[in-house]
Amino acid sequence: MELTGRSIIGFSRGAASKEMLFGLNPATGEQLKPGYHFASTDEVDQAAQLAANAFASYSQTSGQQRARFLRQIAENIEALGDTLISRATTETGLPEGRIKSETGRTCSQLRLFADVVAEGSWVDARIDHADTNRTPLPKPDVRSMLRPLGPVVVFGASNFPLAFSVAGGDTASAFAAGNPVIVKAHHAHPGTSELVGLAVSDAVRAFELHEGVFSLIYGSGSEVGTALVKHPLIKAGGFTGSRAGGRALFDAASSRLEPIPFYAEMSSVNPVVILPEALRTRAEQLATGLQGSVTLGAGQFCTNPGLVFLRAGAEADAFVSRFGELLSGTSEQTMLTPGIRSSYQKGVASRFDQTGVATVMQKSAAADCAASPALFKVDAAGFIANKSLSEEIFGPTTLMVTYENDEELLKIVRSLEGQLTATIHGTDEELSNNRDLINLLETKAGRLLFNGFPTGVEVCHSMVHGGPYPATSDGRSTSVGTRAIFRFTRQVCFQSFPNAALPDELKEENPLGIWRLVDGALSK
Repeated sequence: MELTGRSIIGFSRGAASKEMLFGLNPATGEQLKPGYHFASTDEVDQAAQLAANAFASYSQTSGQQRARFLRQIAENIEALGDTLISRATTETGLPEGRIKSETGRTCSQLRLFADVVAEGSWVDARIDHADTNRTPLPKPDVRSMLRPLGPVVVFGASNFPLAFSVAGGDTASAFAAGNPVIVKAHHAHPGTSELVGLAVSDAVRAFELHEGVFSLIYGSGSEVGTALVKHPLIKAGGFTGSRAGGRALFDAASSRLEPIPFYAEMSSVNPVVILPEALRTRAEQLATGLQGSVTLGAGQFCTNPGLVFLRAGAEADAFVSRFGELLSGTSEQTMLTPGIRSSYQKGVASRFDQTGVATVMQKSAAADCAASPALFKVDAAGFIANKSLSEEIFGPTTLMVTYENDEELLKIVRSLEGQLTATIHGTDEELSNNRDLINLLETKAGRLLFNGFPTGVEVCHSMVHGGPYPATSDGRSTSVGTRAIFRFTRQVCFQSFPNAALPDELKEENPLGIWRLVDGALSK
């Protein structure tokens, strides 16, 4: 499949422009062809206009129609085969096995959303029948359900070229809800984005949907991305990336004449608490597991464990020493982009000058776009006094924080910002004896883990990949799992409508056979 370096705007391709971006092989520094032309202001407007026009028809498609569309996208992506794998590994430096795994995850979540909308009960249909005999006033017939919002802009992520990018979870959930999607491609993997974008576009054609159901735009985040978020026809947005980038786009979305919801996943250090008995009985196992989690994918996961809390003492000292030895034996790894590598180096360097912070181990990477692990240690007082120590460093590093007693541990946790995850390692008895800790962590994170490691997010109905700010801009949401669909919907109520004029989901005879709340009781 020949790459063109042009935006996909409905069924048309963008024009050539003077401003271009190129993919880069981070392992070799090689600039990859073709160059990708930045979309113009007119092209951004064209994509938004097409999406708005498409909403009228696509929002009215049935769950079965959307399900077939989503499944076709998955089939088209799988059909790319080695072409996709080759381009993605070259652009990202990620190994072939990782790209194959991520392709599988991407297609699985498309099919998962297809199953959800085909079944149909996700719309939360509610019916309260009229009661003309009620006094002092008759009760009207009231029915409600979730309906799509309108055109959604999705921003591709750097660290997941497939699962959080063109046809990733944001796009899949927005499509499933009935919304057209405009994707802003990430500059780190433009060729991968074009390949997947063509797979989506081909599915739009195959089902004779309006061309505005999907567009893929290239350009800078500060210009093209902001223009998309500010466009008056865009009704919502989804983002995975840095706190600075996410916050800038969130602020742009909020400051519009008509503010729109913008769901940004931005920053998390994913604290890990190792309780004393777990440390005493499983130190080697914990050190090995933590080493694998911290260094997985060169630490370029939003669920990378960046903080570990230990009860001070000889066992903690031995654990930190052993963990440092394991990290020292870890080979340097290629990072996704030179910019990410530079930020990692600056973050690690900033720890050297922090009062009370000890460097346990750190070694420099030889390759230009590679990173080696780093490990630091500080006591509770030093950690609480220095807010910068709780900030994310995106890469294979973690900070060990020692505390003296349970009350000091709770004080540390209270000082934390919102997180995607929080982990506790302990025995069942320790878990029972630490309800205050669990209750506090529940207010800090979207996902709590027991005796596990946070890297690795299962795509399933019950998963929550979100958390209080700054983990996400809206702590009530998730970007993974089937509840992600609710971000791109709104509630609509129909009062005293004739049965024939109601959506099928709300008709008296329940033609779709879905679960509904009828007069306060769930039924089919």
